[in-house]
Amino acid sequence: MKTRRYLLLSLVLLAACGKTLDKPAGASKGTIGVSLLTLQNPFFKVIGDNITAEATKNGYDTLVVSADNDVVRQSNQVKDFIVKKAAAIVLSPADSKAIVPVIQEANAAGIPVFTVDVPCNEPGVKIVTQVATDNFGGGKEAATAMIEALKGGGGKIGVLDLKQVESCILRVKGFKEVLDAHNANAAQKIEIVSELDGGGLKDKGYKAAEDMLQAHPDLVGIFAINDPSALGARGALEKAGRADKVVIIAFDGQPEGRQAIKEGKMYAEPVQFPEKMGVEVVKAFIRHSKGEELPPQMLIPTSLYRQADGKADPTLK
Repeated sequence: MKTRRYLLLSLVLLAACGKTLDKPAGASKGTIGVSLLTLQNPFFKVIGDNITAEATKNGYDTLVVSADNDVVRQSNQVKDFIVKKAAAIVLSPADSKAIVPVIQEANAAGIPVFTVDVPCNEPGVKIVTQVATDNFGGGKEAATAMIEALKGGGGKIGVLDLKQVESCILRVKGFKEVLDAHNANAAQKIEIVSELDGGGLKDKGYKAAEDMLQAHPDLVGIFAINDPSALGARGALEKAGRADKVVIIAFDGQPEGRQAIKEGKMYAEPVQFPEKMGVEVVKAFIRHSKGEELPPQMLIPTSLYRQADGKADPTLK
């Protein structure tokens, strides 16, 4: 009788142990570590929210953090993902060159690395794929809008850039390429007389635009690499009493930027699709985890947004 009781007890314990080893229904398949350039910019928050939603649909948890434009902070975040044995790491690098060593650490740990919005094209790192806006193509669209807004006239213009971020470098490069082609045949040339760091931020864009206007009071246009810096420039123009004299072309498509276009405070901007980027980078990880070969980059085209688009936009006031 005693033997039978011990046998039954052993079977119960074995069954219980087996149960704890099995993965419960609905358990996470792992965690995707996500370090975005800054969560102060609504654009990146949309990317992060869509990464989380798509990852949840596929059974993964996410840990989404903000690098706050600080590559040291971002490097420490990636190290933390490595220690936590993340299933994948998604980055929008704060500095595409300086982030290389920690990406190499993730590579050595066997954790797949993806970039979203901001690429890392540096040698010596393995990025599974880069999901981003076609920033170069969008920059070309921005130049087309500037030429259109100046109605065949020339003049001096400024650029509010962000040179440490690869995506912004590509935007300015595309912008300049179209302007150079235009100037080769135009009777009145559009001349870039100032390029200042707008920091991708409203307050820094304001200060940079103020400096531009002081150095070049006859400025006729400003191209800003994103909405916050463009809106900062608009504030500087209003303070200087030149809001109706200087054309602003932005880049992004955030609600505040689109609202400014609708109200005639900015002329136009190439619109990005951050929600699509967030979804596509998770889909890329799922495809990779199933052994599928991916292209080195997956580019999402922009769409030029003008005042007529703003007036027809049901999401705006």
